[in-house]
Amino acid sequence: MHFPALEQLVDLLGSLPGIGKKSARRIAFHILKSDPENSRRLSESVLRLRQEVRFCKQCGGLAEADLCHICSDTARDQSLLCVVEEPSDVFSIEDTGEFQGLYHVLMGALSPLDGIGPEDLRLKELSERIEQHPFREIFVATNPTLEGDATAHYISEMFANRGFRFTRISHGIATGASIEYADRGTLARSIRERKALSDAG
Repeated sequence: MHFPALEQLVDLLGSLPGIGKKSARRIAFHILKSDPENSRRLSESVLRLRQEVRFCKQCGGLAEADLCHICSDTARDQSLLCVVEEPSDVFSIEDTGEFQGLYHVLMGALSPLDGIGPEDLRLKELSERIEQHPFREIFVATNPTLEGDATAHYISEMFANRGFRFTRISHGIATGASIEYADRGTLARSIRERKALSDAG
C-alpha cells in the first residue's frame, strides 16, 4: 500500500529528535484518527510558532522580539553569565529559581565525531559579549557529558587569564544526563553548589 501523504508525515515526524520511525508512524495514525479540528489546530500552532518565536539576538534563547525578556530585564544580575547548550536549558535553569543572571546559548556542544567544531557553535558571539561586558562570573552549565565537558574546558581555555571566575555545574546531575531532563531539586542543588571550572574535572 502506498499513501504519499502518510509517508511524508511519517518521514517528517521521524526527523524530529527522539522520534524513531515506529513512533512517527504511531503519531501519524493518531493524527489521522483524531478530530480534523485538532489536526488543523496542530498545523496552525506549528506555523504560529515559526512566525512569532525567534532566537534572541543577544543570548540565543527564545524571544518574541529582538531581545528576550531575560536580556531585557535590568533587574537581572548583569555580572553573571550562564552558558548553556540549548534554549531548552534556559527554561530548566529558570524553573529552579536559583540563577538570576544572564544567559548565552551555544546551540550545541563540541562533538568532533559528529563534525561539530568551535565554528559551529555561538562561541564568536560569546567572545564578543565577554569583550564588551564586565562579567565577574561565567557559569558554564553545559551538560555533564563528554561533549559538554569538552565544551566547558574549551571555553575556559578560550578566556584564560581574563580575570573571570569560571564555574561549572556541580555534582547531582548524573554523568551523561541532560540538564533539560534533570528534576528541579537536583538541578537547583547543582547550581547552588557550582564550583570553579578548574576543579570540576
